[in-house]
Amino acid sequence: MTHFLDLVHPAAGTALISEWHTGTPERSRAAADAMIGEWAAAEMPSALLAQYIFLSTDGTGLLFYAQWTSDENHLTWVRARRAGMVNRVDTLVPGIVRPGLNRTRLHRSVVHDAEHEPGVFGLSVVATDRADDVATAAPGLLGAHLHLTPDGRRAFVLTEWADAAAQEAADNHAGGSRQYTLHHSFLNDRSHHVLPSEARPTTD
Repeated sequence: MTHFLDLVHPAAGTALISEWHTGTPERSRAAADAMIGEWAAAEMPSALLAQYIFLSTDGTGLLFYAQWTSDENHLTWVRARRAGMVNRVDTLVPGIVRPGLNRTRLHRSVVHDAEHEPGVFGLSVVATDRADDVATAAPGLLGAHLHLTPDGRRAFVLTEWADAAAQEAADNHAGGSRQYTLHHSFLNDRSHHVLPSEARPTTD
């Protein structure tokens, strides 16, 4: 599985994080496939730089991580296109619970091990003053990527783990993070998608 920093687009002005609760592995895959079909059929807006779909390891939901040039450009698309896309997905997979969209910016990354590929990703939502605790080195923790909300009160921390067992063993340390694996990617410009190491955000 790819490293999280390889998913970061250098032109991203905002990172949108949202979870869908579907309930079962079958519903999760059906919802993911429906979204993949919607994006494949749609004209991708130039302001959308990348969109990633993750499947939860327990099969109960999806994680969406999208990078746009700005919140304003995303909202323009939402007003014009989002309702139709989501309605078509809900027709195929009714009853999806969506707690809400979170607007964030990647604040910094802490890389503990850049050599090994992650087996799973974790997502923790903590108060900003606890974000460093989630990023502290632990057995099997390869890296942590801190995303701050606009008001600065919350941090969404995407962590990379060697495997699910390592994440589960450190669950208290990791703030009760949920586990995901990368399922599908939409990229607007593949040639400039991977961020060169010299241009990456500051890492510890």
